[in-house]
Amino acid sequence: MSASAPTLRSLAKQLGLSRTTVSDALRGSPRVDPNTAARVKKAAREAGYRRNPLAGALMSELRRSRGGAFRGVIAAVDFNEPDRPETSSRYHRELVLGADTRATELGFKVEKFSVGHAGVSVQRLDSILQSRGIHGVILLPAWEEPDLSNLDWSRFAGIYTDYIIERPALHSVCPDHYRSLLAALQRLAALGYRSPGLFVKRHQDERLQFRWGAAFRAFQEHHPEIRAIPPLVEETITRDNFSKWFKRHKPDVVIGHNTDVIEWMEGCGAKLPETHGFFCLNLHMKARPCAGLDLQPRMLGARATELLIAQLQRNETGIPEWPSTTTIPAHWAEGPTVRPAAPA
Repeated sequence: MSASAPTLRSLAKQLGLSRTTVSDALRGSPRVDPNTAARVKKAAREAGYRRNPLAGALMSELRRSRGGAFRGVIAAVDFNEPDRPETSSRYHRELVLGADTRATELGFKVEKFSVGHAGVSVQRLDSILQSRGIHGVILLPAWEEPDLSNLDWSRFAGIYTDYIIERPALHSVCPDHYRSLLAALQRLAALGYRSPGLFVKRHQDERLQFRWGAAFRAFQEHHPEIRAIPPLVEETITRDNFSKWFKRHKPDVVIGHNTDVIEWMEGCGAKLPETHGFFCLNLHMKARPCAGLDLQPRMLGARATELLIAQLQRNETGIPEWPSTTTIPAHWAEGPTVRPAAPA
C-alpha cells in the first residue's frame, strides 16, 4: 500500500514545528523566520505536499462570516484604462453578472477588483487576495495588452475573458468572432444583401488578431456572387472618412461597432432598412436599436466561472503549461436596421 499523502500535521511532526508555523511558512507569512520557512518549503517539496487553495479559502471565509455558511470567493479583476471605450462598461457588467450567477449556483461568490489607473496596483492586489484567501481570478477584457505578471501565480488559478493574454499566458474564454461574423454574412446574403461593407477601428481588429477582417475577406473570397468592397480600417472612424468610403464603394449593408454611422448613412441618402442595412458587431455597444451580434457576455462569464472553479477543485494553480482558449459563438439578434426575412 502506498504511503498516505503528506499533510500539514505530518510535515509539522517531521520538522518538529507547530502546524501553525508550517501553514504560515507555506503561505509566505513574514512572521516565520526565513531559514525556518526555507526548511519547511524544502520538506514540503520533497514530500510532494501541495496546498489546497479551497481549504484556505474555507477557513478565511468562515472567520470573516463568523461561522456562517461557506461560500468560496472568486475575484473578478477589471483593468481601469482611460483609453477604453465607455461602451465597454456595459459588456463588462454582463460578464460579471454571468460569472456571479453561476458562481452562486456552485457555492461561490464573486467580488470585483479594479487595477491600474485609479485602481490598486498589481502588487497591492496580490497582497489583498492572499490576505483574503482568494485563489481564483477572472480577468475582464483589457483594451491594451494586460500585464499581471507581478501576481504570485503559484497561489492563483486564472481565466481571461478575451482572446490572448501573454503576461502571463492563461486559459481564456471569449466569443468566436471569426465564426460569428461568417455566419452573420451568410445570413445577410440570404436576406439579399450582395455588397456588404465592414468598418472597424484598427486597434479593435488588432487586439483580436485581425479576426473581424479575416472573416470578412474570407467570405468575399469564397463567395463570387458577393461584390468585394475593401473594409474601412482606420485609427478612428469619423463621419468624414466613413462618408467618403460609403459614397465611393456603395455598400448595401454596413457592418461595424458604432451605431452613429446609421445617421451618417442617412446623411448620404440611405434609407434603412428600405435601401440599405446596418449590422452591429457587438450589440452591447449600440446607442440605438439595430440588428447585430449578441456576443453573450453572461454566458461567457458563466463558462469562465465553471472552468475556474474546476481548476480550484483540482488544486491547479499557477501558469498553465499549455494555455487553452474556449470560444462561444455569438447570437444573431433581429433589429430594425436590416430587412426582415421572407415568411417561410
